[in-house]
Amino acid sequence: MSRLNLVMTIVAAVIGLILLIVVVGQKLLSSEPSATGEPLPDKLSEVLQRGTLIVSTDPAYPLQSDLLEGARRAALSKCSTDQYTVAELGGFDIDVAVEIATRLGVEACFVTPEWETVVGGGWGNRWDISIGSMAITQERLAVLYFTQPYYTTPAVFFVHRDNDTYRRPSDLTGKTIGVCQSCSYEAYLDGSLRVPGQPLEFVVEDAIITGYGTDAMALHDLTLGDGTTLDAVLTAQSTGQAWISVGQPLKQVGGPVFVEYLAAAVDKNAAGDPIPLVDRVSQIIEAMHQDGTLRTLSQKYYGQDLTGAAARFDLETLKQIP
Repeated sequence: MSRLNLVMTIVAAVIGLILLIVVVGQKLLSSEPSATGEPLPDKLSEVLQRGTLIVSTDPAYPLQSDLLEGARRAALSKCSTDQYTVAELGGFDIDVAVEIATRLGVEACFVTPEWETVVGGGWGNRWDISIGSMAITQERLAVLYFTQPYYTTPAVFFVHRDNDTYRRPSDLTGKTIGVCQSCSYEAYLDGSLRVPGQPLEFVVEDAIITGYGTDAMALHDLTLGDGTTLDAVLTAQSTGQAWISVGQPLKQVGGPVFVEYLAAAVDKNAAGDPIPLVDRVSQIIEAMHQDGTLRTLSQKYYGQDLTGAAARFDLETLKQIP
């Protein structure tokens, strides 16, 4: 072989190798199916390959999740600039999300879409999972997969501390009650709530429902005590009690009207099979129940263990996967 032919052969081989690297790289980076119909990677593989778990959360829902005033973005974070890092948020849900991400071997990054968008499904792959104290309901099962619950909380009514008219939940029939929009409390008041495995008694009828972006907004209006805005608020017992503990003029009326099983959720229409991610996160949550991590976090934020019933919940009863 002549020297010229040898050089041309080497050049051709190098060009071929470069083209091969480019093609393989494009396949690894692409999230779209190939021209041959190659399926999308499953959602868990996508998260692990990216190195981040993108979590939807509420930026103003203490004690569950809250933006920290004056906090700075974590250094050397893989989170994109339109996502919050763990250094910028605090709360029970935030700590749970960070622990789940850590056990997956990735970094937790946070986005804050509207609650109605989260519970409605069809996330368009903008985030991977909701870890935001979402109650498992029959309606949501139509569009979301749920993991093993990580805690439970009773739903109770609160009124202004100076109000002696309402002594039991049934006294609130026909009254103006504040709730978060598109949440289980609103569904309870309009009679549409269905909680798998939990028969419900709707003890308040014909309520005048006032929807708010968050429970905190409703509780704020209730503290005004002017008698013209709200008669009561239906929310998580832990949320209302947190307001009382810092001196807000509220009090609980009666006992729980139902119990929420709160879990992480994944969009059924995710661009990639969501089941492996649901299964893996469920395994992690079960391990966090067993090793006491969730119990410790519950006691840290709520002063009590709200995790026991969640650990015993039988996920198979939801019949999520055919």
